[in-house]
Amino acid sequence: MQVFIMVAGVFTGAHVWQETAARLVAAGSAAHAVPLTGLDPARPAAPEHVGLETHIEDVIAAIDAVDVTSEQEIVLVGHDYGIHPVLGAADRRAERIARVVYLDSGMPQNGVPALAAVPDQALRAQLAERAEAGERDGVLSPPARDEWGRWGSTAGVDEAALERLTALAAPQPLGTLLQPLRLTGAVTAVPVTGVLCAGNGAGIGLVQRLVDFGDPALAALTQPQVTFFELPTGHWPMLSCPAALADVLLRAAAGEGHRLRAVGDDAPPPAHLRPFPLDVPELPRDRRGRVDLYVPDGDGPRPAVVFVHGGPVPAGARPRPREWPTLVGYARLAAAEGMIGATVDHGLHDIADYERAAADIAAAVEVVRGDARVDADRIALWFFSGAGLLTTDWLTRPPAWLRCLAASYPVLAPFPAWGMAGSRFHPVRAVEEAGPLPVVLLRAGLEAPEIAATVEAFVATADKCAARLEVVDVPNGHHGFETVDAPEETVPALRHAMRSVVAHLTG
Repeated sequence: MQVFIMVAGVFTGAHVWQETAARLVAAGSAAHAVPLTGLDPARPAAPEHVGLETHIEDVIAAIDAVDVTSEQEIVLVGHDYGIHPVLGAADRRAERIARVVYLDSGMPQNGVPALAAVPDQALRAQLAERAEAGERDGVLSPPARDEWGRWGSTAGVDEAALERLTALAAPQPLGTLLQPLRLTGAVTAVPVTGVLCAGNGAGIGLVQRLVDFGDPALAALTQPQVTFFELPTGHWPMLSCPAALADVLLRAAAGEGHRLRAVGDDAPPPAHLRPFPLDVPELPRDRRGRVDLYVPDGDGPRPAVVFVHGGPVPAGARPRPREWPTLVGYARLAAAEGMIGATVDHGLHDIADYERAAADIAAAVEVVRGDARVDADRIALWFFSGAGLLTTDWLTRPPAWLRCLAASYPVLAPFPAWGMAGSRFHPVRAVEEAGPLPVVLLRAGLEAPEIAATVEAFVATADKCAARLEVVDVPNGHHGFETVDAPEETVPALRHAMRSVVAHLTG
C-alpha cells in the first residue's frame, strides 16, 4: 500500500488537499497533507523563525511518522513551492521514499532558493531587492482574490473554491523563499514523476522539445525511472480536478506514465533537425556576427526576410537555432523568391530573457539593413513559436521600412506560469496599434490548446481593430508542422505564406 505525503505551495496549507486525499483513501491508500509551520493554523510560528529548513523538517517528521515495519511505500508530492521541502526531505530520507511527484512545479537545484521559482518576474525582482536590503525575516502577503493568476493559472477552479483559497491563504515567511535548498545528491536515486498542468502553459510535448535541444541538464528526464502525466487544467488541480489528480497520483505510484525520448545515435532525429519539406537552392551562408545571410545570385539591393527562431532554447543547444534545417530552409526559400533570407541567433534561453532577445533581434535587423546587398527600406520579419511574443515591439511601433510581419505557430500572449502579466510582451494587445502593417499568420489546426487560445485571442483582437491580418491555415498541422507533418499538409501553406510576404515586400 502507498502512503501519499503531500505538500502545498505558497500561501496554502493542508486544506487544499482534502478532496484529493479523500479519493486516495477511498482507493485504498493512505494520504497525509503536511501542515507547514508558519503557514498552517495547526503550526503557528513567528516569521523570523521559519525558513525552508523548517519546512523540510516538517516533511521529515511526516516521513518518520510512517511505521518502517509497515512496508508502506511513501510517495512524496510537492506542489509549486512545496517541491522544495519535499526534495530536501527526500534527500535525507532517500531510502524511505518510493517516488517523488513534482506537481506543476519547477526543478529545484542544490544551492538555489525557492525565490528563483517565483513565476511573476517583477515580484521576483522586488523580493530580491528586499533580501539585498536585509529584509529576510518578513512575510510576503497572500494574493487578493483576483491576484492568484500571478502565481499560476486558475483555470478550472470554480468561484467557491477560489473564495475559499483566498480566505484561508496565509502570509508566506520570506525565509522559505530566500533560504537555499541544500541537497547531497542522494535524492537523485529516487524515482520521479512530473505532473504537468497544460492550462498553466507546460505540457509533455514542450518538455520533450526542450530535451531534444540537447541541454545536458535535462538529459536526466529521459531516464527509465522518470515518468510524466499531463492534466488539462490550471495550476491548482487539487481544486479544479481532484478526482483526476488522485487517479494520476495512483498511476504514478504504480510506475506508470509517459517516458521521454532520449537524444542519441539510436533515436530518430528530433523535429527541429529533420529536413525542410521543400526543395530549396543550396546557397551558402554568409555569417555576419549573429546573422547568417542567404543571398541569391544577381544584382541588388534586394528586400530581405529576417527569420526569428522560437524558444526558449537552452544556451548549450547544438546546433544553434539559426542552423536548424527549418530556419535555413525558410531563408533559402526566400532566396529562391529573389529575396535575401537571414537567420539570427538571439538570447532567449529562459522565460526571463525576452528583454535581451528583443534587443538582440533589433541589433540583428540593423546588421541586415546595413548590408549593401539589402534594400534597407524593404524588410520583413518572420517569427516562430515562443518568439511570437517578440512581435510586440514591431506591432506597437512599426517602422516605415518594415513592410510585413509573419508568424508561424506563434505564442501570442504570455502563459500564466511565465510570470509576465505586467510585461510589455503581449502581442494580443499590441496588434491594436499595428495600423497598416500587413501581418501573415500561419495557424496550426492541431496546435496545443494553450497556444491556440493565444492565437485565437490575437485573431479576435485583430478583427475588432481592422488590422491587416491574413491567416494561412494548416488544418491538420501541429506545432512545428514543417518537419512533423506530412508535406502534402504543409507545403501549400508554406508556399502561400511566402508568396504573401514577398508580395508585400515588392508591391
